[in-house]
Amino acid sequence: MKNATLRHRVLALAATAAMAALSMSAAHAHRAWLLPSGTIYSGQQPWVSVDAAISNDIFYYEHNAAALDNLVVTGPDGQPVQAENAAKGRYRSMFDVKLEQQGTYRLALVSDGLIASYKVGNETKRARGSAESLAKEIPADATELRVSQNSNRVETFVTRGAPTTAALKPTGRGIELVPVTHPNDLVEGETATFRFLDNGQPAANYAATVILAGLRYRSELGEMRLTTDANGEIRVKWPAAGMYWLNVAPARAPAQGAPMAGGPGAAPAAPSGPAGTLAEPVRRSNYSLTLEVLPK
Repeated sequence: MKNATLRHRVLALAATAAMAALSMSAAHAHRAWLLPSGTIYSGQQPWVSVDAAISNDIFYYEHNAAALDNLVVTGPDGQPVQAENAAKGRYRSMFDVKLEQQGTYRLALVSDGLIASYKVGNETKRARGSAESLAKEIPADATELRVSQNSNRVETFVTRGAPTTAALKPTGRGIELVPVTHPNDLVEGETATFRFLDNGQPAANYAATVILAGLRYRSELGEMRLTTDANGEIRVKWPAAGMYWLNVAPARAPAQGAPMAGGPGAAPAAPSGPAGTLAEPVRRSNYSLTLEVLPK
């Protein structure tokens, strides 16, 4: 009986330690995000100012600035809009967008390319590029080649006047939001429904994580962990007003932190999991979204 009790206590301690490790890992995962100065605007020719960073805490820049090379701003008419005053510091990048049109703007950091790791002798090398550029860069005598196709999107939406949907039209590349509930029409206590596509198909059984801003000032992560249904949909009841970070990824991938594996602004990371080739890379996708929930 004593041995059984002791074994039970050991297992309980091990489980507690594992949960603590998991919580610590989640709390310190790197996350990519765009933080707009606001999401709803009115008045004559307003501007939105946006921070872009990769951090441990949500919306607190302390790790790396996000690269803006792949910044795409889409206006309410579905046409590209030029960002202004773009700059990159040590911990954050920033840019402004003049909201000249009425309606909803889509602001996104988009990356879609191949990442490879391989060995030359005993040295492991990593590379990023297209199939053509990697074919030229990787030596013919390379071994242990692993190639993945990474599609990452980090975005937010901003509306001047009434919300519109032309800018939200899916491109058919990577994970994208289809607004069953408009992302600029979120209110504390209400439930929103979001649908996600991956390469134009329902992102069914994907892992979704929703985290309220302010991690730096509370001890609990307080995340909501959800799974998309067969239509790629999740429903989120907003417990409080504020800015939220939402992440969606295939269930096999980490729901948090995955943007760093080749995400916008990140250094090339070695592909893990199943090995792929230049002809048949392993596909990976990740999506992060910043939302603002208004008070009742």
